[in-house]
Amino acid sequence: MSVNDLYLLAPELSLVALAALLVLVDLVVRNKTVLPILAVLGLAVPLIFSLMLWFNLSGDSEPMPGLFNTLVVDKFSLFFKFLLLASAGVVILSSTDYVKKFARFQAEYYALVLFATTGMMLLASTTELITIYISLELTALPIAALAAFMRDARSTESGMKFLILSAISSAVLLYGMVIVYGFTGSTSLPEIAQQISALDLSGGTPFGSSALMFGIVLMIAGFGFKVASVPFQMWAPDVYEGAPTPITQFLSVASKAAGFAVILRVFYIAFPADTLSLDWSATFAVLSALSMTIGNLVAIRQDNIKRMMGYSTIAHAGYILVGLAAVAARTPGADGTIGPSGVLFYLGGFAATNLAAFSVIIAISNRINSDQIDDYAGMVRRAPILATVLALSMISLTGIPPAVGFWAKIYLFGAAVEANLEWLVVIGVINSVVSAYYYLRVVKAMFLSEPASDERVAFPLPMQLAVAIGFIGTLLFGIYPTPLLNLARSAAGVLLS
Repeated sequence: MSVNDLYLLAPELSLVALAALLVLVDLVVRNKTVLPILAVLGLAVPLIFSLMLWFNLSGDSEPMPGLFNTLVVDKFSLFFKFLLLASAGVVILSSTDYVKKFARFQAEYYALVLFATTGMMLLASTTELITIYISLELTALPIAALAAFMRDARSTESGMKFLILSAISSAVLLYGMVIVYGFTGSTSLPEIAQQISALDLSGGTPFGSSALMFGIVLMIAGFGFKVASVPFQMWAPDVYEGAPTPITQFLSVASKAAGFAVILRVFYIAFPADTLSLDWSATFAVLSALSMTIGNLVAIRQDNIKRMMGYSTIAHAGYILVGLAAVAARTPGADGTIGPSGVLFYLGGFAATNLAAFSVIIAISNRINSDQIDDYAGMVRRAPILATVLALSMISLTGIPPAVGFWAKIYLFGAAVEANLEWLVVIGVINSVVSAYYYLRVVKAMFLSEPASDERVAFPLPMQLAVAIGFIGTLLFGIYPTPLLNLARSAAGVLLS
């Protein structure tokens, strides 16, 4: 490993060092409130390293490969590093009050969040199958521990379900990788693409070979679990409901972003659209339609807000898959960046919205000791700021202006129209209308129902910062989406170079 490799890995290495430092500090200090402060301030170090790498890539600089060509630092990977670091910071801020429920293990909790973030950041940079698998496990194992952190019946069940189903999905994914390796003779994504490009596709077999098709299908199944798309979504509602609410927040944003980062990298580089476009476009289009429809329809019947948000993320995985289908099905002469940039823009807007929504849910649930939607009745009188932010978040998730969710869906559906996937856009629009029922049900309860109590819902300064960050992102990018859109286009352009 060279000095250059260490520099390229500096954001991840500094994040691991920060996690280790938190555990060591916990051994010598009695005032545990210093831990979240140190964790949030410490995130500035990997952020600075990421910014340094971004400026090194400014202009026409080529992506920087490292670690024996198993990873690459480019604007695509750095986009996700910024997104993941911001998500980790908000999750830590949201947890400062919640961790009182397991006060003895605060350092371990924050360290596990940082370790999981490290794995997710590596996922965005990896260009080799073995490294991808290792990064996935570095992500999954800390999350399984975090899901069971409450150590009560529901939390333990949540952690066990995530651990077992994650292990099964990882085995399926690894089996698919082995088949692809056996067929192409390489674990490097660019070399796999070269082997596939030499295939004779005139026989009419999808993906040019039954063996290769089977391997790719298994990989799609493995990745489908990570992003909670139908039919691999069975874990999400139970894990979301049973896990500590900040970890549910972390899963809904950071884990989903990392999953789509690696999917875009793998299917753009290893399985090139110019040879396999129609094959995996149709696959993602079907998964998209199923995820949107099933996620929204089942969410309608939920009374628990965490469980409702679990099905909501399944539906949003379907919306994002619209962009992946458009990536492959783009017509000749069309703007090739609109599909992947639409996915990145949607992930950025979705992250801001969900971080805001879950920050409010954590703040309210901590005070009323309930996750039932009916118990949010009259919340506008008890906590007008929280109720307003949550209402904006629900509006954004529905896709109504002026929130960022409106522009995210417009841009993503526009990519699908350009790729001649109008039928998928129609399904997406119908599902957006359906989703309004359960999202606006929360707004109705907060603004039109009578409160069960007149007691004010107070929340501490760190929680206020978390709510403010999500709210500003949701509203600012809804009114002025250009900065996020330009960043997404710049990052997506790397995949086409």
